[in-house]
Order: sequence, then structure tokens, then C-alpha cells
Amino acid sequence: MTDATRPESSPRLAVIGAGPAGLAATLAAARHGLRVTLVDAAPEAGGQFYRQPAAGLGARRPQALHHRWRDWERLRDGLDRHITAGLVVHLRDHHVWCVTRRRSGFTVHALLGPEQERPVEVRADAVLLATGGYEKVLPFPGWTLPGVVTAGGAQAMLKGGLVLPGRTAVVAGTGPLLLPVATGLAAAGARVAALVDSADPRAFVRRSPALAAQPAKLAEGAGYAARLLRHGVRTQVHHTVVEAHGDQRLEAVTVAALDTAGRVRPDTRRRIGCDTLAVGHGMLPHTDLADGLGCRIDGVAVHVDDEQRTDVPGVWAAGEATGVGGAVLALAEGRIAGWSAAARLSGREPDPRGWAGADRARAGLRRFAAAMDDAYAPPAHWAEQVTDDTVVCRCEEVTGGAVRRAVTELGAADVRTVKLLTRAGMGWCQGRMCGPAVAGLAGCPQTADRRPFARPVPLGVLAQAGSAADDEQ
Repeated sequence: MTDATRPESSPRLAVIGAGPAGLAATLAAARHGLRVTLVDAAPEAGGQFYRQPAAGLGARRPQALHHRWRDWERLRDGLDRHITAGLVVHLRDHHVWCVTRRRSGFTVHALLGPEQERPVEVRADAVLLATGGYEKVLPFPGWTLPGVVTAGGAQAMLKGGLVLPGRTAVVAGTGPLLLPVATGLAAAGARVAALVDSADPRAFVRRSPALAAQPAKLAEGAGYAARLLRHGVRTQVHHTVVEAHGDQRLEAVTVAALDTAGRVRPDTRRRIGCDTLAVGHGMLPHTDLADGLGCRIDGVAVHVDDEQRTDVPGVWAAGEATGVGGAVLALAEGRIAGWSAAARLSGREPDPRGWAGADRARAGLRRFAAAMDDAYAPPAHWAEQVTDDTVVCRCEEVTGGAVRRAVTELGAADVRTVKLLTRAGMGWCQGRMCGPAVAGLAGCPQTADRRPFARPVPLGVLAQAGSAADDEQ
């Protein structure tokens, strides 16, 4: 068992996830009287947004790979001070697979280390979920070729390993993540042959009031655009990747323009040579732990109130898990969640004036995120480019044709039935990668999948957890 080292009378809060939301929540809760245990799967704090290269790589200027570096320095220094003072315990390399409710409080179940075989339990009076999000990738012919990576994967290689995924890259898909990925690759020495974004510029014009209300965000986007221009990166808007080509690995991609309905215009197809394709179509919230606790899920995100509380007493959530909106929004939500948890667990009624600034920032940033989400929606007819022999579920090697036959010939009317008929989503990733594609091909709405565990767990660990639960009862 692991607890923070504040006086035993102080309530204990377990924060799961050490990205922007989790760090902000940890600092706020610790400052206001809680013992905090910060549990995270990575060897260092920061999450994907502030991912750091290993010390052994000797990076002289890691800040060159990051945006909002001063925010990271404040979070890092604050965390170090609280750890030194004994107010926070930071558990690294702890991969949380489940959170259970006890008669009094919660137990966080984790697997320790890279092997993820040694079980660890953390007891707490309350839990704050800052589990972040993961990339949405939609399939197309050739997307399983070596050399095709997710946009976030390319960024992680660069930030965490100081490694370029290839010499000549195409960055494609849709979503604001494409801009920092393309600029980061270009600045690190790759030749970015094209940035291919399927978003329609007119969609941004229609949402200009919500976007104009966040001038700092617009300036950030303009800065990325200027850097792309300096590096000579050609940007193709309202275009999409139709197919990836290669024998043993990626050699080229075909891109094409989209019409007003979001369909490919065949007469605009153009082939671009490259050895890397970094592709992504936005982000989805990580909701596995929240779902396992019985928290309400609205569509694909965890439902929270104005204090970032879920509908399960003693459980808060913040950051991308409650709706993807970026690091600045995650910081605001984390601060509010930490303050609220500190007050509620100490038996006090929270004073909203304490987080008034964060509340105002949160409201505006949520409106901005909603507008961006609408503007960056994938092309309406993307599924038409998925051929019947295109692999959709890589774990179980289920093709687009198999998914379509499950609907048209076998009468499947929802994603669960398609899964049962085809095994799509039954593999190692449990549908995290193929879920949006299967739903799109089947013509079903995308919803959060119900999974009992957030990651694969050895049977021996499950047996130990079951025995411990029986003893407690």
C-alpha cells in the first residue's frame, strides 16, 4: 500500500495521470490540505503534451520541441517542491488497470514497471481521473504499411526519443495536432512534403465568433503557419489521403481534393513520394477507468459538474477525459478539480471565488474546443474510400468488407453486434484503434466502449485482486 506522507488525519487523494490536468490538480489539492498520491504510467511527469527525452539522450534544448514551456517549468518545479516537502508522492511506471470502491474510499489497482506484471494497490479517500485522450485514426487502403504512423506517435518519437520517423514525411488527416507535428518534424530536419488537412476553411468562417474569442489560440495557430511557411511546407486544405503505396514499406501516398459534400474528387488525385505518413483524425477521451467506476459517460466523454465532479461520489475528472480541448483547458479543469476535492474532502463547502479565473478560462476554452471539433470533423464520406479488402481491425485482421457484410447480410444494427459477428475490436487493443472505423462503416454512432479493465492484466494478478476483495468483504 502507498500513501502520501501528510499527517494521518489529512484526507488522501489519488490523482491518476500526470499530464497537464493531473499536475494542475495535484498542486491545487496539495496546496489546500490534501495528501496526494500521483499515479502515472510514464517514467517522468508531463504526459504526452510535456513528454521529455530520457536523460541519457543528453538533449541540450528540450524546450525547442515544446509549446508553452514556461507552464511546464512551473508545474515541474511545483511538483518537485511538494514531493520534497512530503506533501505529494509521485508513483512512476504505475499502469492503472482498475479502480474499485471499498466500504470507505477507493483502491487504485496498478501494474508496476515496463513488464506490467507486479501488482500494486494505492488506497485513497477519493480519486481524480486525469487519464487524457488517445488518437482517432480512420483506415484507408495501405494504412497498415510500415512507415505509416499516427500523428501523435510521430510526435512522441521526436519528443521522447529525439528520433525522426523518416526522412520525407507527409502529415495528414484533420485536427489541430497536425500543425505542431508538421512544424516539429520540419524543425528537426525532416522534409515535410505536404501537410494534408481535410478540414474545409469555410467551416472556420462559420464558427468565427467562438474562435475570435480566444486570440491567444489564434496567434498560436498563426505561429505554426508561419513556421511551416519558413520551412517551405506545402499545405493542402480540404484534401485527404486516398491511399498509401509500397511493397515492403511506405513509398508514396495519393492525395485528392474533397468536394463540398466531403467526397473525393477523382480528377484531383496526385501522388506524393514519402517514407513516412503521420496521420490522425482528432482525439478521443480515455474513459475506461471512469466507466469501470460507474461514472456517467456523455457520448464519448466523462460527465462532470461545475466542480469537475462525476456523478459517483468521491470521483472527480479533468482534462481530455471530460472532452478533448487541449492543454490550457486541461490546466484550468485540473485546478478547479483539485480545489474542489480539497474542500469537499475537508468537509468545507467550496468557494467558487477561489477558482473564478480558472472558471472563466474554462468556459471560453470549452466553447473554442467545441467550435474546433466541429470545424475539424473528418470528411462526411470517408468510409467510401475504405475498400472491402482494407484491414479495419488490425488485431483480428477484420476487413471493411466483413464489417459491411455484417450489416447488409447478417442484419447487425449496432457496433456490439458487428463485434460479435466479425471479432472486430476483440483483439489486444479492445477496439481502441478500430472502434471509430467500425462504427463509421456500420453506420452506427460512436460511443464509449464498456471495458472491465483499462489494460491487459495477468491472470495471476486478477486472482490476487479477487482474493483481496473477498477478504475485505
